[in-house]
Amino acid sequence: MNQQEIQSVKQRFGIIGNAPALNYAINVAMQVAATDLTVLITGESGSGKESFSKIIHSLSARKHGQFIAINCGAIPEGTIDSELFGHEKGSFTGAVDSRKGYFETTNGGTIFLDEIGEMPLGTQARLLRVLENGEFIRVGSSKTQKTDVRVVAATNVNLMDAVEKGKFREDLYYRLNTVPIFVPPLRERGTDIELLFRKFTSDFAERYRINPLQLTDGAKQTLVAYPFPGNIRQLKNIAEQISILESEQNKPIDAETLAKYLPTSQQPNRTLALFPQAHGSTAENFSERELLYKVLFDMRRDVNDLKKLVRDVLGNEQDGRQILHNHKDLFDSISPDSDLRPSTDIGVTRFLPATNGSIRPENPPPSETYGSHPPVQIFDDVDGDVNEVTEVEDVTHETEEDDSLSLERQEKEMILKALRRNNNKRKYAAQALGISERTLYRKIKQYEIDEE
Repeated sequence: MNQQEIQSVKQRFGIIGNAPALNYAINVAMQVAATDLTVLITGESGSGKESFSKIIHSLSARKHGQFIAINCGAIPEGTIDSELFGHEKGSFTGAVDSRKGYFETTNGGTIFLDEIGEMPLGTQARLLRVLENGEFIRVGSSKTQKTDVRVVAATNVNLMDAVEKGKFREDLYYRLNTVPIFVPPLRERGTDIELLFRKFTSDFAERYRINPLQLTDGAKQTLVAYPFPGNIRQLKNIAEQISILESEQNKPIDAETLAKYLPTSQQPNRTLALFPQAHGSTAENFSERELLYKVLFDMRRDVNDLKKLVRDVLGNEQDGRQILHNHKDLFDSISPDSDLRPSTDIGVTRFLPATNGSIRPENPPPSETYGSHPPVQIFDDVDGDVNEVTEVEDVTHETEEDDSLSLERQEKEMILKALRRNNNKRKYAAQALGISERTLYRKIKQYEIDEE
């Protein structure tokens, strides 16, 4: 493919930039489009992977067929088989009618499976059969059906790591990875960052009839040097923020003004305290259990503070001192005013008194092993009885049944706060809470949370 053809594709699909890695990815997409080979697009979240799936479909012989983009991470595990492959009437509760799945309705077209790494193992086995034989079976049926669908998959995680951990089928990985396309992150595209920023600010200014922004040379250098962990999506948000908040300034934006809109990695996350876990665990090990532990220890701290308050009030009265004496066993359990710090031992988390007033893991592994996304454990500052709290498992047995409603209430409040702080974006709210998006979806349904 020559540069003129690549440039024509860029204009057609709104792709801006001239980075060599970007041009190479477009070139591969153009070459593989004419075939029916399965394509795996890899790259960080927000780097524009879906645009490449559209290039492949639009330049293929299937361009007149249907194109469907599906986010595998946004579909609950219990319904994804029905969504993809359909179901028969009465196959499960609520299945009042038969339904065609996407692989049946898209026959002759292309299906884009985004976040393929989030697909459950059972569904992976069904997908493998489609890729190998073009066959599938509806949920609740025994009849094999045929389909002619091209599959383009995308992921922002390392699927080989997922294979090694047993979270992704190795045979499916090699079947999907027939032709790999890597979409480079924004930080590796150099001056493309400036071009994209100019495009976003110009579009915003035209839409809202305001003056387009100009950057000084220093601001351009600051912009290009910023790592942009959120890639193009983050750059667009920053461009729109600056456009609306600095539109009244009739002068170019300097580096100091621009820096105010670029989040720094040093900014603390005040929502949850994050702790690494030993033995090579990763952030993928998050579950709702960590969220419940957080709520449990918050409740224990509140009960402890309440005991202290009652003891102080009763201690100033004669009758109160007698009450304290009669219930000595209850008030002797109040913990000293010391912090707790977590330690890990083969997956069991213990809390021990900190000696320097700080919260840190016992025997932490070297920091360089964590990389840019450290394995974390979710806990906040915790006060509790050091003698009584030795293992996390003990806490669930010591919690009174009457506290269950309070526990659910606090869990619901934490979910509501996370959703508000992330503009009701489930993906980012789940990341802030340390749980999977599928678990968050289940909790939203459980607590009947209105996301409007």
